[in-house]
Amino acid sequence: MSGLVAVPETGTHSARDHALAVLRVRGIALGAALLPAAVAVVLLVGGITGRLGDGWDAARWAAVAVAVPVLAAAAGVAAVIARARPAVSPTVQIEESAAPDLYRLIRDLADRLDVPPPSAIALTPDCDSWLEDRAHTTRSRGLPRPPRFPRLLRSGRLGGTRDGDAPVLVIGSPFLWWMRVAELRALLAPVVAGTGPSAHPDIAAARRFVRGLDAAAAIAATTGGPLPRRLAYDFVGWVARLLLRAGASHAAEMERMVATAAAARAQRVDYGLRVVAQEQVGLAYAGWDRLLTRVALPAWRTGRWPERLDAGVVAALTELSRRDRLAEGFATRLGERPACDLLEEPGAVDRAVSLLAARLFHDGPAEPGPDWAPVDWPQYPDEVVDRIWRTEAARLFTVLRATENPTLAELIDRLVGEAATAGGGTEELAARIGAVVAREDAARESATRTGVLSGDIGLLPPGGFPLQPPRSGRELLAEHITAAVCCAAVDTAGAAPGLDWLDGPALLVDGERRADLARPVLALAEEADPRPLRDWLAAVGVRHDKPIRLV
Repeated sequence: MSGLVAVPETGTHSARDHALAVLRVRGIALGAALLPAAVAVVLLVGGITGRLGDGWDAARWAAVAVAVPVLAAAAGVAAVIARARPAVSPTVQIEESAAPDLYRLIRDLADRLDVPPPSAIALTPDCDSWLEDRAHTTRSRGLPRPPRFPRLLRSGRLGGTRDGDAPVLVIGSPFLWWMRVAELRALLAPVVAGTGPSAHPDIAAARRFVRGLDAAAAIAATTGGPLPRRLAYDFVGWVARLLLRAGASHAAEMERMVATAAAARAQRVDYGLRVVAQEQVGLAYAGWDRLLTRVALPAWRTGRWPERLDAGVVAALTELSRRDRLAEGFATRLGERPACDLLEEPGAVDRAVSLLAARLFHDGPAEPGPDWAPVDWPQYPDEVVDRIWRTEAARLFTVLRATENPTLAELIDRLVGEAATAGGGTEELAARIGAVVAREDAARESATRTGVLSGDIGLLPPGGFPLQPPRSGRELLAEHITAAVCCAAVDTAGAAPGLDWLDGPALLVDGERRADLARPVLALAEEADPRPLRDWLAAVGVRHDKPIRLV
């Protein structure tokens, strides 16, 4: 088995050598904890047998006085480390019955690589793939699972797998929808090859030791309660961090060599195709990031979660290939069999992953409900885009203290009037808009946190993942003016809300997207100049004297 992890370029050094170095840290810590007890035992036995005289009585009882608290402290630290459960990445666990072709592909790949197959397959809403040891979850409380998808999710290891200690293969869900079957196999070859080193007992033991220390340090950092309890856990945390620092360099080098060995082993499988697959990784990442920030995030803020995010990635990347000459040729790949065909029910899996993505990136609720409803792409313009526009228009008119039936003409006049009153600028209005949005965001975040704390937080990282940097007051003002203009265009000019896969909400006039609204709006928001916007309204046929329908 050591041949699986040996790296020829490093001579006598290997991943196993560094694993043993990590385990030596554990041995040294154990020896240091047992040393006072060993000294006390020697002195006690020497006194009982008469080999040591009466002059050793003071040393004997001093050794016992030191050994007892040291052993007690060591036992407490060891108990916390042993009971600590490393964090599990939030994923959608896939049963073999839900993806028999995918499991068959992974097992065939493991056979070609001459490594053990993973114990299970899970999907993550991210553009990455890795192996994750979840043996501790099968031995304790089982894998966390949302209750809405019982056929796809199962706690513990997958049926048909006998080796419950083998790592789980986590695959980025966008890869399944965008990549072809052969590309996915080539991309996963280096990842699956990592199961060989993972099966080595020394490497597995070293990894368990490091993960236990990391989990214990995390527990110690978050434990509260009475002062004695906090002090005890502070001591545990100090010991765990000390041991982590002692073995950090060897653990990092072990993982680097394991990855190097896995990559070298994977070269025997689809090496040429892997170069093409790596290009698709970058493209999938760009499309996924754009879809989350421009399309999914606005929907999440309105209480809707798109239920087919992975299918949206394909649409976004297809649109990119149509616009960008550099992406030419990618669309022709769509004629080949996509990797999502390896799933029995791609739509149900996409729905589960999309809900998990909303939880991860927006701290959304764990289950759908009246205020957290799924939305399909055909309904996105009416249920999300139109709702966003009318909500923002209503907020803007409220800040401006407009009349009961506000019009676009009133909006423009009030903006110009406020700018003139403030000395020709719109900074004060932008600040008021920013303050209102900040208060609403804070209230929504507080409500979300309350819901999360009252439920299962096992799938959520602390604070979630911010998808968008904070926007300035000027940006928010321009966004709200745009929303009011779009509402007026829909109400009076026959326009319609639409969805652009790369840019998000879009205004459609005569079935075509109008992308020329930004400049007139910025002229009004930044310079209080209404002429470019009035010219644009006249060209499109928007009646600025008609009332705007608000939410």
